[in-house]
Amino acid sequence: MLQSNEDLQKAVLNAIKWQPLLHAAEIGVTAKDGVITLTGIVDVYSKKIQAENAAKNVIGVKAIAQEIEVKFGNSMSMKTDTEIANEVMNAWKWNWEIPHDKLKVTVEGGWVTLDGEAEWNYEKQAAKKSVEKLMGVIGVSNNISIRSISEDAVEKTAVEDALAMNWALNDKNIEVNVSDHKVALSGTVGSIYQKEEAGRIAWAAPGIWALENNLTVEYEYAFA
Repeated sequence: MLQSNEDLQKAVLNAIKWQPLLHAAEIGVTAKDGVITLTGIVDVYSKKIQAENAAKNVIGVKAIAQEIEVKFGNSMSMKTDTEIANEVMNAWKWNWEIPHDKLKVTVEGGWVTLDGEAEWNYEKQAAKKSVEKLMGVIGVSNNISIRSISEDAVEKTAVEDALAMNWALNDKNIEVNVSDHKVALSGTVGSIYQKEEAGRIAWAAPGIWALENNLTVEYEYAFA
């Protein structure tokens, strides 16, 4: 069934209403041919991320323009950059998924930049997620690189088989190219969720150091 811009806007707004941290009045949503623009002001960075994730899961969303601002409503929410940096390091210390001894954090004006090296992408993502929840954070740049412990090149068939086993994907529309430790995905999927899910699966391949996710989201829209 074709969706109009109004239908897509309503679907995203409804998805946001179901998020436990969010109030619908905080977030504005506009839709234009599959591109969703999110606006508004929230008091913690994790709300901004939750609104974005809610929109990604809506069928018909092809791209998201994230224009939500993080502004703290009271002095209790304000933290110095040193306090934020110390809280990040403490959060990493107690999370077994994060190789904290190989990572570095820089904080400037509440914006956190992550650097260093991890063996797996899930470690990189865990480091970022732990920061998103902290008070005082207004944004995160995740510059952590992946360096797999395996020196063997990625097996193309292994990635293709993993994609084929995922019920949410139509692997026939996804092409996999491998060059040593780099994987490139191309083709089409029906949603941002499917694009990110394909990327997550590829990142689990032994020996992967880099991923180019060039999948495009295709969906037909009714013009209204």
